[in-house]
Amino acid sequence: MTLSFRFGLVAFVGLSLSVASTFAAEPTVNAQRKLSMEKVAYKGWANNLKISNGEAELIVTLDIGPRVISYRLNDGENVFKNYAEQMGRTGESEWQIRGGHRVWAGPEDKTRTYALDNSPVTSREIAPGVIRFAPGPDTEYSMQRELDLALAPTGSKVKATHRITNIGKEPIELCVWGISVMAPGGTEIIPLPPKAPHPGSPKNARSAADFAPNQLFSIWSYLDFSDTRWHWGSKYITLKQDSKKSPTKLGIAHRLGKIGYLNNGTLFVSSFDYIEGKTYPDAGVNFETFTNEDMLEIESLGPVLTLKPGETAEHVEHWELFGGIGEVKDEAEIDAKIGPKLK
Repeated sequence: MTLSFRFGLVAFVGLSLSVASTFAAEPTVNAQRKLSMEKVAYKGWANNLKISNGEAELIVTLDIGPRVISYRLNDGENVFKNYAEQMGRTGESEWQIRGGHRVWAGPEDKTRTYALDNSPVTSREIAPGVIRFAPGPDTEYSMQRELDLALAPTGSKVKATHRITNIGKEPIELCVWGISVMAPGGTEIIPLPPKAPHPGSPKNARSAADFAPNQLFSIWSYLDFSDTRWHWGSKYITLKQDSKKSPTKLGIAHRLGKIGYLNNGTLFVSSFDYIEGKTYPDAGVNFETFTNEDMLEIESLGPVLTLKPGETAEHVEHWELFGGIGEVKDEAEIDAKIGPKLK
């Protein structure tokens, strides 16, 4: 996670964010980064930016969002969920989930969190291979959201930088929240910290930490520990997406900062930081996961901050895809096939 404060950014309103996309309909190639970028149609939207390096590709909506609506290996399937009935639409009066990856402002509430993101988005290259996507300013809640994406020149690695700027005249409190809506049918893998023996007595303790907890969970009222989608293992917690099951949700202060989602042989890995000493939402968690009958969400959260006018908060995730993983039947296979990719 990268956290920064920048001043004098109120000038964004009505200026740089009104600039049209810098990408033409014909494909362009960034020779330095070996990336191709082109406007493409996608599931009813005429304007989307496809970023590809020949091994992996991203598609980001420009008619609404921004949403990273597709992320896949060139020979693989989109790892993100797309809600078919919401594709290609714009201008709805209520917020739409749509699928893909999005930027939200937390902690969650019924108003600001669900601010509409169904109008056009600008895109521009702010550095070689780094594309900034920005919707119009949200004057109702004094926020400017942005998403910076950088696909590596080879392989599938992506750096996703989520940014929220206070464009109002008063301080605002928020956390930056990145949410990936994963395609149905997969299994989420959540690594746990290494086990350590009980010290037995104070004289055997290496430090005071031997007597302190090393994990913090937030439990939602609709999480049932007998739910068979969950497996509470020794090294990993796993959660299966099931089209026949109702919602469940868990939050963790996840200091390890790597989460996997295995679906049809492809592993999606999301990495993010935990900053010691910072205040996190929902009783102190930087990672949350939610699933229902449609999808599973991998959510990372930055610290709760008070932004003065003109200040910007950033929160970074890193993504990677691994193909050809195959099935995993138990924790031993998870540890052998997936464990090294989550370290």
